[in-house]
Amino acid sequence: MPKKTMKAAICEKYGSASVLCLTELPVPVITNSELLIKIEATTVTSGDVRMRSSDFPPLYYIPGRLVLGLVKPKKQILGHEFAGTVSACGNGVKRFKVGDRVYGTTSGLRTGSYAEFIAVPEKKKTCVLGRMPEKISFAEAAAVPIGGMAALDLLSKGNLDQAGQHVMIIGACGSVGSFALQIARIFDACVTAVCSSSKIEIAKTLGADQIIDYRTESISSARIKYDLIFDSTGKYKKSELLPILAKNGRFVSTKSLTAEKNDYLYQLTEWLEQGKIKPLIDRCFTLNNIKEAHQYVESGHKSGGVIIAISAKEIEKWNEQKSY
Repeated sequence: MPKKTMKAAICEKYGSASVLCLTELPVPVITNSELLIKIEATTVTSGDVRMRSSDFPPLYYIPGRLVLGLVKPKKQILGHEFAGTVSACGNGVKRFKVGDRVYGTTSGLRTGSYAEFIAVPEKKKTCVLGRMPEKISFAEAAAVPIGGMAALDLLSKGNLDQAGQHVMIIGACGSVGSFALQIARIFDACVTAVCSSSKIEIAKTLGADQIIDYRTESISSARIKYDLIFDSTGKYKKSELLPILAKNGRFVSTKSLTAEKNDYLYQLTEWLEQGKIKPLIDRCFTLNNIKEAHQYVESGHKSGGVIIAISAKEIEKWNEQKSY
């Protein structure tokens, strides 16, 4: 049986990373259709940072506050991704059992994954949940769901379905862009990665055919008409990129809403097991260092995912086997 209390990082008001604090809370009590997950690793995403700081674009500021909390956050435990072990199951749970290694998202749940335990429904009413691939660590698994599903959803909307298409990935070494690059290569696309000079070697490792250093080169310097341009930074408009789009070329951006589906997670799991994709991880922090992790993500310099290791064993594994 799990212990009765758990460590969690909470956010009781909007503000800088300093508003995050560690506390002890009761372990969630699960319903008949829920699982209790002992979390081993979670992440700090740009979404977590925006929810904590209430830093929304002017057009979305009031709607964002209405949804997330007008005066203070409704969801005090942040965290959108997790990987861990099933600690207990409700009597109605059929697909999972105690001891299963699982990963997924907390989207739509009342609480997030900055905690030692979380209760999640077996079936997708809110979050997405699946079994972890056998060959990857909890830290690697935690970095997959949101970035991987966003990349897969946007590439699907971009009609990436034929070999030999020319694809540009802007922000190719981010948590979404790194997955988009690898998935595009699975579909035999010719990929141009746009990144900074410090990330060129990472882009090569991920499989980029050509690389543009946006700080020293024009984004059109490859002299290619692209069938698909994937903007993982959300900084571009289609109109700005028309000169390098092929006739009937498509443009997709992370500024658009993306879907989370169990089918997407199953596909990502299959590719992970086959070694066709690998999560790009920048740094790993402990839950005690959650403020520093938020500050790092907020700085805008990360490459790939930023992990929070809930267990000491997981950060030891990370130090032994760093990604890329």
